[in-house]
Amino acid sequence: MSHDQEGMNKVCPCGSNKPFDYCCRPIVEGQKAAPTAEALMRSRYTAFALGAIDYLIDTTAPEKRGADDADILADQVKYTNWVGLTILSTENGGRSEETGTVEFEAGFETDDQAGTLYEKSNFRKENGFWLYVDGEVEVRT
Repeated sequence: MSHDQEGMNKVCPCGSNKPFDYCCRPIVEGQKAAPTAEALMRSRYTAFALGAIDYLIDTTAPEKRGADDADILADQVKYTNWVGLTILSTENGGRSEETGTVEFEAGFETDDQAGTLYEKSNFRKENGFWLYVDGEVEVRT
């Protein structure tokens, strides 16, 4: 099997059951914009799973970015294995909307614990691009 066929057959980490090449890969690699708040959330989960730190910073609202974000994210992706994403609900965040909320659970494993990250995330569209703003986060172990 060629490298291209492998990419088309690899299931996207975001849990969509779609091929990675047709789901989050074009979004994370900057080839297209996430069309909805949920698509951005799924692509950010994928970016965490793959260690795409620049994408995570670029898709965070500018006022929420910090000088040490790259270092913090590098530690998170280095020591965390993301093992599954479940979308619990979405509110707004459609193609023609400007804000949205996505509630989800993301399973994770580290060297010393396993658990679930629960978050109700807020997103907004700016200049045609969805951005992560903030969220209510709870870690359940």
